[in-house]
This record gives sequence, structure tokens and C-alpha cells, in this order.
Amino acid sequence: MNERALQSRPWLAAPFRPVQCWTVDIVTRRKADGTLYIEQKKPLPPYPERISDALLHWAEKVPDRTLFAARDPDGSWRRFTYSQTVDQVRRLGQYLLDCGLSPSAPLAILSGNDLEHAMLALAAIYVGIPYAAISPAYSLISKDFMRLRETFDTIRPALVFAADAERFAPAIDVVAPGVRRLFARGAARPEEDFATALQTKPRGAVEEARLSVTGDTIAKFLFTSGSTGTPKAVINTNRMICANQTMVREVYTYFKEEPPVLLDWAPWHHTAGGNKLFFMPIFNGGTFYIDEGRPTETDIGRTVRNLKEISPTWYFNVPKGYEALVPHLEADFALRENFFRDLKMLWYAGAGMAQHTWDALERLAVETTGQRILLCTGLGSTETAPASLMCTWPQEQAGNIGLPCPGISLKLVPFDGKLEARLKGPNITPGYWNAPEATAEAFDEEGYYRIGDALRFADPDDVAKGLFFDGRTAENFKLNTGTWVSTGALRTDFINHFGEVVRDVAIAGPDRPYLTALVFPEMPMLSKLAGGQAQASAETLFADPGVRRFLQEKLRSLAARSTGSSNLIRRMILVDPPPSLEKGELTDKGSINQRAVLQNRAEVVEELYAGSPRVIEM
Repeated sequence: MNERALQSRPWLAAPFRPVQCWTVDIVTRRKADGTLYIEQKKPLPPYPERISDALLHWAEKVPDRTLFAARDPDGSWRRFTYSQTVDQVRRLGQYLLDCGLSPSAPLAILSGNDLEHAMLALAAIYVGIPYAAISPAYSLISKDFMRLRETFDTIRPALVFAADAERFAPAIDVVAPGVRRLFARGAARPEEDFATALQTKPRGAVEEARLSVTGDTIAKFLFTSGSTGTPKAVINTNRMICANQTMVREVYTYFKEEPPVLLDWAPWHHTAGGNKLFFMPIFNGGTFYIDEGRPTETDIGRTVRNLKEISPTWYFNVPKGYEALVPHLEADFALRENFFRDLKMLWYAGAGMAQHTWDALERLAVETTGQRILLCTGLGSTETAPASLMCTWPQEQAGNIGLPCPGISLKLVPFDGKLEARLKGPNITPGYWNAPEATAEAFDEEGYYRIGDALRFADPDDVAKGLFFDGRTAENFKLNTGTWVSTGALRTDFINHFGEVVRDVAIAGPDRPYLTALVFPEMPMLSKLAGGQAQASAETLFADPGVRRFLQEKLRSLAARSTGSSNLIRRMILVDPPPSLEKGELTDKGSINQRAVLQNRAEVVEELYAGSPRVIEM
């Protein structure tokens, strides 16, 4: 650490809060064609065969400990202990069996994270019935319910659950009018009422069904975002999840002595929230507080309220979630004190973290506790359950995704000047439901899953220092000069350079002579640049001389750092509205789908290259 870095970032001199994590010890081998294999020397320890084994283990060991908690409308926390959870799971498991559900007639859950969702999902797993948590946006935001119809056509559910009948029944009526339904609120008939289902008395069939579950039994289907076509149903088996949770515990070794306490909002229809976080307390005797907040201006206040009461020991958010939280941490010492009190690790995923957000979190931790808190990330996907690579050693900047977890083999294949990542391990999906061609395409000749990401070494001379994400292989492109452009690294650099003014960016340039950028701005920051015009329209803010002058200076200073046409952005244009989930421009985890943005906003791309008064040039 040099003196200049300490002068600008003095908190780097503070010690890290002690936390026990894995000891990284890798073994590598390289083929003649340059393909590199990386694995941990330490093997993955034995893991349970069934997810329910972990639940029952902790229910016996700590029956009165809270497993799940969520706020009731009156603001109090409604809690389910481990023993209460097992009781509800057995009752609902019998109900599902009585309804005739089976691996070929699964359960679909349409609504978001809540206690009923948790109990019903665990009940399905307990008796060996697959379930699929489906993005609520497909039912509530979509106008034609096309995505919902596609998911139903794929898995053909025999029972559909949603929290609120009034909100979700219209979509069910259109897409699955004859399918049995269950609602937590507003049921029209007793047989559709969740409370009635909970009155079911478990019989011997429940334990018989549980004991018939094996590692190969499908626990759930998780759908891909469908950004490049129809959403695919990724098979998640009991083995995948059990193995992956054991990997997680081997990496976060402090979980063995200190059961994790989580407060989290991440959607359960996505693998980060629905697999890694949902099952983490269950496999480690921890507690999951369901956060009804969201990383938006309107909903971040709920998260703040919860963090004033709950002190997590491990905390997850997407980078934009941390950005939304930082101003509240800055302004409220009591919030900051409670947030950092028991915290051992901050985890981010879903997108690259801007350096200014990273720096703010580290500075606030040191100002509050006198210690730095580990700020970490990793790499995974829906097909990997998801944790595959993790970085838990101290870093001074965002982005290091670490090394493969115990039990994972990472294969790096030279491809167009990049290193394409492929993965093998017990946490990898056997494939996509009823999609043999897509399954075959997902794996290479050695059985490695093609994750679709390019990686680069943190230090080319020392593999043990970890890896950085180097873009999606499908999103990298060539200029018309034949020069390759790595969009992932370029987007991260652009966002870091522009700071809080830019929410996200899509890089244009395939088969063009030079690079340009479609920029999605943070409107409140543009308002400040425009002299505080809080009520001004996007069109007015985009045309404001002060805004344009600031952005042009930033574009020029970014260009001054470029090393050639592969990272020189000559023009930019401000774009509104933001990326759309419904149109496939944004994944559920918050990361931008570059290809969909360029395709859906082709006229804006043409404007960039044709030139117009809206275009900002360096």
C-alpha cells in the first residue's frame, strides 16, 4: 500500500475485523493448447443427501431458535422457530401430496418473499415435489402475461400459490384457468385458502415421501431471465443445493461456530436469493429476517427501519442497493452502529460495484468501528446453485471474484484473446427441464458447464491472487476494424469514472468504426448539476448546459486514459426510461442485458452515429 493511496483513502490503514474464512490452497494444470484447470487441494467434505436432513438436524439441536421472521402489518416481527417450521412443513407436505402433486405435476409460486412462500417451498422439497418460484413481474407488470405463459408451458404446474388473490388471480385466470390455486389472502373458497391447507394433519405418507428423496431428486426449477429467448427451467437437485451449501460453509468457516443472521430482500425466484441466501441459515442453524424493503428511493426506508433493529452477521446486496443505503448510513449514526455491530462480511453480486460505493462502505465501517469489514464477491449462475468462485481475502478495490470453492474444477479456455470460464462440480445442474438440445449445448466435451463469462487474472504471475470478471463472452464484439471489445471491463470502468451520475451504461459499436455509449443516468444527480431542478423533465435535464458540460468533461478525461480503439468511447447519449425488466433489458438480479438494450433502442444507436443535438462528443 503506497503513501499516495493512504493520503486519499486513509481508512486503508485500519485493521480488518477478525473473521475466520477458508485457507486457499490451489492446484493447477495446463494443457498444450493453453487451457488451464484450477482446483482447491482440499476436497469438499461429505454433505447431506437431502435438504430436509439439514432442516431436521437443526430442528433437533436448536428447536426454539428463530429460523424465519417477517414483519406483520402492525410492524411486529412474526417468527417461526425451527420446530414450528418443521411442523408447518409436514402439514403442508401432506396437503401437497393430497392435491396429487408429483415431479411431473409441480408447484408454482408466483408471489415474492414471505413466510408462506418459505413454508410451502420447504414443504415441497420435504416430500420430493419440485417447485418453481416465478418472478412476480410476470404476473403483475406484464400486459400479455407472455413470460408467465412460457414458464407454465414448460413445467405444467398442478398447483399455483400466490400471496394475494386480488393481485394475482387475473394472471392465473388468463394463463391457467383450470389449475388449482392457493392464496394466503383473499381466497374466494376455503379450498383455496392457505390457512385451511395448514390444518391438514400429517400422516405416514409425509415421512415415506421424504425418505424416498435422493440427491438426484429435483428440489426446484429456477428460470433463466429469458433475455435471449424463452426462459429455460434450470433443474436444481437436492445434491446441487446440499453440496453448494457445504461449499459455502467451507468458505465462510466462521459459520461453523457462529450461525449466520441475515436480513435480506433478494428475490427468491433468483438463484442468489432463492438458493444461496434462502438455504444458508437452514444449513448452518441461522436466522433469516425477510426484508420487505428494496434498493429503490421509495422502498429503501423499509430496509433502513429493519437495519435499525436487526444486526446481521453476513449481509448481501446488489451494488445499487448499497448505493441507496450509503446516504442513510452517512446521516444516521445509530443506524450505522447497529448495522456494523455484529457484521463480519459484506457481500455484493449481480453487477460490478462502483469504486466510490466500495470506498464509502469501507470508510463508514472504519469511522464507526475502527475496523474494516471484509467486502467480497464471487461468481456463479442459476446453473451452479449458485456459488462457484469466491473471494474472501482483503482487497483494496472492487471486482476480484476469487477462486473456485472446494469441490469445483474451473477450466479456463483461451478464446479470442480472452479466457472463457467453464465449471464442473456436484453443484452443477444436470440440465434444463424438457430441453435436451439446450442442455447439450451448455456442456463441453469434458462435461464442464459453459457459464458464458470471460475471466482475467488479478495477477498474471500469481493465479492464487484470484480472478476478475472480463465480460460475457456473448456480449463481447468486434469493431469494423476487427478489434475486439470487452464490454464488461469497459462498462465497469465507465461507471467508476462517472461516479454517482451514471446508473448504468450499454456500450455500442458492433461492426462500427468506433465506440459509443447509451447512458442511463441517476436523475437526482442530474437535477443537482442543473441547479436543483427537482421537478424538471428528463428532456429538460438532458439539455441543460451544466449537465452537458459536466458529462463532456468526464467523457474527455475518460478518453485521455484510453489505450486504443478497444476502450475509447467517442460519443455518448443520455437515455430514458431506464432498462426494462419486461423487455429483457434487465435481469432479475439487476444487471443490464447489453444485447437487448442495443436491440430495443436501435434508433438511439443510429442517432449516436448519425449525430444529433442530444449526442455528447468528447
